[in-house]
Amino acid sequence: MKWSCSDIKELPKVANELIAQFPECKLIAFYGEMGAGKTTFIKAICASLGIEEEVSSPTFALVNEYNSATELVVYHFDFYRITDVSEAYDMGFEEYIDSGNYCLIEWPEMVEEFIDSEFLKVRIDSNGIKRTISIV
Repeated sequence: MKWSCSDIKELPKVANELIAQFPECKLIAFYGEMGAGKTTFIKAICASLGIEEEVSSPTFALVNEYNSATELVVYHFDFYRITDVSEAYDMGFEEYIDSGNYCLIEWPEMVEEFIDSEFLKVRIDSNGIKRTISIV
């Protein structure tokens, strides 16, 4: 499955399609270079899930929690700056992914081999004008 977006305004449609196509998948890992649009796409996914609060990259906090009016919980991780997987476990990463809530993970490379459950892999590539979002 693959989408091409030449305008940021197309991301909500792609986010809706992704959620509709994989309704049971709550653990989603996002791959892509710096600036590819991982956080921007996660914002669109959160909006599709009914999150109204501001969504931002948790680069320094490692995780942000968002709650919808319907009590849906979304955890947004950014592991760009960790240097050892123990940092993820020290902050309780296992409990988050076992919670049954949505877990959206930027820079998952450091932790993916330790995730026991199946997860959706989303690759975002950008050439500056167009973004390609694909399920890997």
